[in-house]
Amino acid sequence: MKFEKLALIGCGLMGGSFALALKKAGLVTQVMGYSASERTRHKALELGVIDAIAPSAADAVKDADLVLVAVPVSATQATLAAIAPHLSPQVLLMDVGSTKCDVVAAAQATLGERLPCFVPAHPIAGKEVAGVEHAQADLYQNRQLILTPQACNGLRKITQAHHVWQAIGCQVISLSPEQHDATFAAVSHLPHLVAFALVNAVAQQPQGADHLAMAGPGFRDFSRIAASDPAVWRDILLANRVQVLHQSNLMRQALDRLEDAMALGDASALEQLIAQASQTRAQWRLGGLDPDLASQP
Repeated sequence: MKFEKLALIGCGLMGGSFALALKKAGLVTQVMGYSASERTRHKALELGVIDAIAPSAADAVKDADLVLVAVPVSATQATLAAIAPHLSPQVLLMDVGSTKCDVVAAAQATLGERLPCFVPAHPIAGKEVAGVEHAQADLYQNRQLILTPQACNGLRKITQAHHVWQAIGCQVISLSPEQHDATFAAVSHLPHLVAFALVNAVAQQPQGADHLAMAGPGFRDFSRIAASDPAVWRDILLANRVQVLHQSNLMRQALDRLEDAMALGDASALEQLIAQASQTRAQWRLGGLDPDLASQP
């Protein structure tokens, strides 16, 4: 399996890493790139992430047999609308969006007869820093990749999408868009929301700067994702707000139980709640689900 032309729409961290991974694996002959930012386009070319710059997204996809849309989820519908008339009937079209119900709805509203070519995807990978300068060929190695196939895709397109991501090191899993958004509200979107809230809560206190000066590895590790791209996470949290708000309510109930035990001085109840969390996390790691352990025996 080899593609003659990858059209990369969005040449940032995620898209750039996909292009580099395909090049490293020898799976693509040419990468044509387009980003809304002129600086990003030229930086991607300078770094060898792309081989040529397209003047527009529509121009980039002409004659491409593989297209990856790696734009903020709020820009998905406009991007798909712009490229739809120029897509080849044989193209494999994918995205890397962190939400899926809204992306599928955008595709259904814009792609018309090219809808069967679109296989929605979400790689569970990334960094807390954005930008093509941080792209790396091994970003997707030993990471999970979620496909949310549409009924119209057909086995050939789904299999093709599966093979592409598997070839660059991903473990591929299929979910429905609804399952995807519910799951990642719990294990990705809510943790980001909590990290943003924690950092703001500490920093906005009168002695916030002094508190932060004393922070150690625990705070560093917990708050790492609070450094994530604000515009990207604004879009994700709004796009999946129903599920995220549901998960936030569940977390608030769990926090209430911990606070109640503290307020009552109930050491036994407090220890039991902490032990429950500790055991759950230990089982998660031992089960091989922690991506940091994925490459370990």
